[in-house]
Amino acid sequence: QKMNEGLMSFLPFIIIFILFYFMLIRPQMKQAKDHRSMVSALKKGDEVAMSSGIIGKIITLGDQFATIEVAKTVEIKIQKQTIQTLLPKGTIKSI
Repeated sequence: QKMNEGLMSFLPFIIIFILFYFMLIRPQMKQAKDHRSMVSALKKGDEVAMSSGIIGKIITLGDQFATIEVAKTVEIKIQKQTIQTLLPKGTIKSI
């Protein structure tokens, strides 16, 4: 009887953990996995938006860093994981 009461007192905590897992942890892990796969699939010439709001075209790619052209003759070197979104081709010209 006492063991059953102890289990019943932990039941709300178990339910809260399960809810947290399915509503917060699991979607966040999926989003991180999607971001990693997007960053690994980048190639030269892709138009991207960074988490800072800067948009540009990829000129060179390395393992950790990329060079982005933000305007004619203006290039910046960034960390690849700061790339937030892959933009459709022609986005930069349309802005």
